[in-house]
Amino acid sequence: MNIVKPSIPKGTRDFTPTEMMRRNYIFDTIRTVFHRHAYLPIETPSMENLSILMGKYGEEGDRLIFKVLNSGDFTKGVDFNDTEKSVNKLATEICEKGLRYDLTVPFARFVVQHQNELTFPFKRYQMQPVWRADRPQKGRYREFYQCDADIIGSKSLLNEAELIEITDEIFTKFGIRVIIKVNNRKILSGMAEMIGAPEKMVDFCTAMDKLDKIGRENVCCEMVERGISADAIAKLDCIFNMTGMSTEEKLDTLSKLLANSETGLEGIREVREMLEYTKSMDIKNEIELDITLARGLNYYTGAIFEVKAKDAAMGSISGGGRYDNLTGIFGLKNMSGVGISYGAERVYDVLNELNLFPDNILNPVKALFINFGGEDERYALAALRELRKAGLSAEIYPDNAKIGKQMTYANNKGIPFVIMAGENERNNKTLTIKDMASGTQEELSLEEALAKLTSC
Repeated sequence: MNIVKPSIPKGTRDFTPTEMMRRNYIFDTIRTVFHRHAYLPIETPSMENLSILMGKYGEEGDRLIFKVLNSGDFTKGVDFNDTEKSVNKLATEICEKGLRYDLTVPFARFVVQHQNELTFPFKRYQMQPVWRADRPQKGRYREFYQCDADIIGSKSLLNEAELIEITDEIFTKFGIRVIIKVNNRKILSGMAEMIGAPEKMVDFCTAMDKLDKIGRENVCCEMVERGISADAIAKLDCIFNMTGMSTEEKLDTLSKLLANSETGLEGIREVREMLEYTKSMDIKNEIELDITLARGLNYYTGAIFEVKAKDAAMGSISGGGRYDNLTGIFGLKNMSGVGISYGAERVYDVLNELNLFPDNILNPVKALFINFGGEDERYALAALRELRKAGLSAEIYPDNAKIGKQMTYANNKGIPFVIMAGENERNNKTLTIKDMASGTQEELSLEEALAKLTSC
């Protein structure tokens, strides 16, 4: 009989205790910064109604949404022989639900559904998994965690500046040097007007968003494929060639190029105001105005952000932007929001590549009690309770096994101290503590043992 080795779907992963300790370090660090800036936690379901998700991410995003087949006979009443029917149309007939693609659209739905319970402006954070039917590769998974912070119900550009400040604080705590790239969709709209293709704004942004991945030549080819003329693309030379300029020089040049675009000039004004706020925030990482940054998601309307690590070969590890119309899709108009998302998986990979995880997060268990059985076991259990009451992570070996086996267990788990509580210690009301690194040991009272372990 052949036994099939179990496996998991491509693009998903199991996490070992070591990996989970590192992941929790990431979540705890980000959560601490969110709390400091007065963001409140929420959670939303893994599944949303497909009508909530579809049409919010652009055509490419719609294809990457995992659809969930209806319960029971999902084929009932569906004509599978209709060759005129599109894949998306068929999907909506056999699937009413889908796994969430990101946390922003569900958040917009949440705001509309709970609007009478919230105080606006509303600042929320959310740390949950999302799913995308993408091709797995380095730094790109089908199931991954996002850590989002959004503020909704305010158009103030102080909110954008605060998100930059939060980003700077998070990556400074991690020790990752980053470039915080910023742009504005209104500037991109102005560019589309400048080249005479305002009606191709979505196609323009979708192609431009791939500049870092596929290069200028391929971006231009994709624009042609999307119906943007070669003459219009030629007018982008002045944009593509705007390298080596300071932020101020770029904004001044853009002001001239987009002089006839009211929308473009509004985007330039917003970037200037946002960056002016950051001057008083002691930002430690570099902020770069990248006028080719597009962010492919359709719901962005103003400022957009993307964060890249300077010292690691990784794509963006964070991104976000301003959205003015997202809740309006669900019936709540005039509710502008802005948010940013940190990809936990990519942050993990960068911290791992740069060896920036703190050593102390990998050994949470401070001490192991050797199990001698009988009355000695009960004596050890009483001492173990006292260690735990003092906030120390400790355990006792569950079986009265050979001491060598118990010592090997401590070594394999990286437990720094082993505690002997045998007949001699029980009679003397002491504990013998062995330092597994140095091999030294000493007999101490419970109070002395607590003080020693707490100080180490």
